[in-house]
Amino acid sequence: MQTTITAMAVSVVREREKGTLEALIVSPIRRWELLLGKIIPNLLVAFGQMTMALLVAHFVFDVPIRGSLPLLYALSLVFMMGTLGVGILLSAASRTVPQAMQLAFLTFLPSIYLSGLLFPIEGMPTGAQYLAAIIPLTYFLKIVRGIILKGVGFEYLWPSLVPLVIFGTVVFSLAVLKFRKQLD
Repeated sequence: MQTTITAMAVSVVREREKGTLEALIVSPIRRWELLLGKIIPNLLVAFGQMTMALLVAHFVFDVPIRGSLPLLYALSLVFMMGTLGVGILLSAASRTVPQAMQLAFLTFLPSIYLSGLLFPIEGMPTGAQYLAAIIPLTYFLKIVRGIILKGVGFEYLWPSLVPLVIFGTVVFSLAVLKFRKQLD
């Protein structure tokens, strides 16, 4: 999550700061191709990091991987598209690289504390539990834990996937529209 948001936001802002974004805009490539060129490398890096984390968890910490890895990667793509959308939105709101990095930090810090990653959601105050219900990482952690630790299939995971699909669709659509408007 941290990588996809920060890398996406910083790469677009850096292009704007250096003036190369304008050069790309006037080039013969289409806007969707430009955006795709920014998204694909970040997705590959995120999947690489995920693979490394799974390898370390399994071979160093002896965490058993009980479920389907293809299912985990497929459902992770939905989560990553949402976080990439957040990165694009942050790049539209940022004028400098440090500003983009600070905004990225402000997005994932509450996610880490309120998603159930560090503390159980049931033990949080009621207000924090409501906030946890709107944080996408909360649902992604249920998917990861379900596949890796419990070995459950899609039939048990779809309730956690629905909020991720809604979040990803809304945020990514807004990001693409904002990116297009920013280029105009």
